Amino acid sequence: MKIRQVRAAGLRGATPEGGWANEIRPEDCVHTLVVVDTDEGLTGIGSVFSNDDLVKAALKTLEPYYLGENALEPERVSEKLHQNTFWLGRGGSITHAISGIDIALWDILGQATGQPIGRLLGGRYRERVRPYASLLMTEPERMADPVLAVQALGFRAIKIGWGPFGRRDAATDEAIVCAARAAIGSDCLLMVDAGGSDAFWGQGYKWALRTAHMLADYDVYWFEEPLKPDALADFIALRRAAGLPISGGEVLTRRQAFQPWLEAGAFDIIQPDVTKVGGISEERRIAWMAQEHGVRFIPHGWNTAVGLAADLQLASAFPDTDLVEFIFGSPYIDHLADGGWRLDADGMLPIPDAPGLGLRLDPDAVHRYTGGQLQLPAAQI
Repeated sequence: MKIRQVRAAGLRGATPEGGWANEIRPEDCVHTLVVVDTDEGLTGIGSVFSNDDLVKAALKTLEPYYLGENALEPERVSEKLHQNTFWLGRGGSITHAISGIDIALWDILGQATGQPIGRLLGGRYRERVRPYASLLMTEPERMADPVLAVQALGFRAIKIGWGPFGRRDAATDEAIVCAARAAIGSDCLLMVDAGGSDAFWGQGYKWALRTAHMLADYDVYWFEEPLKPDALADFIALRRAAGLPISGGEVLTRRQAFQPWLEAGAFDIIQPDVTKVGGISEERRIAWMAQEHGVRFIPHGWNTAVGLAADLQLASAFPDTDLVEFIFGSPYIDHLADGGWRLDADGMLPIPDAPGLGLRLDPDAVHRYTGGQLQLPAAQI
């Protein structure tokens, strides 16, 4: 089964606020769908955390290396793409685009074998996983409403982040967290994301340590991205001194970037993003490396329904990956998936057991958000 072509279309019209909040508009493209077509009619779908101009340019560069390749060998094909584009920059748009191709190839392999991807990765440790609703922070007096809204829908884990946190003063930081914890009570997991990958993040180690002590007092489950993405020494020191788990790694790509952080003990939890790290093949290798260093693997999921479906399959294949990120209120999560997503009575998200990603897309939503640029075969909708 040979790769016949790879197509891409950006998502626009409902891009959610989050990260760079003053810059991203609904019509901006930060997520791109990728479709791999084969000569035998099977089609796989992937997702890339990059705008479509960059992805399309990367696909043109990669085209000589993937055309005619065996679509049933995702790891080998993806590694070939990495190896042959090393000098163009490991970790940038090329790597992001390879992520989408790799996800789509695993989707094809699953369809061809009649198995969910998680089983092809070695076996399913779970049939459902707890999603945590990912929300932006707001002013303390308004923080209760959004967390109560998602809790009422069945979420039993909530992450709040960005917004005013770490960007004003310590009193505001604590008031936001206090309001959220008071609203949801003690039985709901609460995580805090400082958003240290924001442009010109202004806080350093001492702020992060003081804040970590404060968050521990509110039984926060983990403290995410409290420092600038390249502050390796400070992350190491913070992890040793903080009274709660420290997480990060969403800006890192490929296993080579994660290795020094894991070997140095910089994280309690790593959060690679399958839509930019190199896809399922690369994320699995990173997760194995994390296991060897006693670090938990919980995917970063600020993406699309396709990215969430990949995260669910990965979560099924690792014994300690009992949480996945769920961007609450994003049409690219809720509307792209045919029928949406449903939590069970325990606030858990079932992991699809249909072949491949186990995801069917809503054709009207795909048409709407791609501007009619992406046509999918009947099997995908």
